Amino acid sequence: MRVVHLSMRIALYGGSFDPIHHGHLILAREALERLELDRVFFIPAAISPHKPGRPPASAILRAEMVAAAIAHEPGFEMDQCELFKEGPSYSIETAENFRARWPEAELFYLIGYDHLEKLHTWRRIDDLRRIARFAVFDRGHSDCVHGMPTLSRRLDISATEIRERVARGASIRYLVPESVRLIIERHQLYKETTH
Repeated sequence: MRVVHLSMRIALYGGSFDPIHHGHLILAREALERLELDRVFFIPAAISPHKPGRPPASAILRAEMVAAAIAHEPGFEMDQCELFKEGPSYSIETAENFRARWPEAELFYLIGYDHLEKLHTWRRIDDLRRIARFAVFDRGHSDCVHGMPTLSRRLDISATEIRERVARGASIRYLVPESVRLIIERHQLYKETTH
């Protein structure tokens, strides 16, 4: 039974999603249930400051894959606030955008365990901590104590592996939703990438 909250509980889940895969979706569902969220917003980045250079797939196609992957999933939505920005997408700007739209909401920011070590380098990190609570996906590999809510599930699926499998002609069935696989196939994405 879901707990009724006086204000909405919203999680922001940013990333390049290049492509979105079942690992992203499983962790988002875990966050929705464990943190008793009303919504998880998937926020595809135009350019991530943590992954310099252009992603292999265009912003439009990555958004199309996210939309296809979360269609008909209760509690999941996509937000395009970062998609058409010039330059890198910074988490603080996204959080401020959501705070302005939902001033009463309790905001969570979902991050991977691999980001913890460099969290102190994020733009205006103290402001970001005031706006949103971090929740950490650790994929079952961490024994570090960091004082943040932790969502732990053993998963070994990565977008890099998926792109590499496509490039060498291997199957990606069961790694991504079928709707995402069809978009990758239709647009011949990742055929020449090896990273």
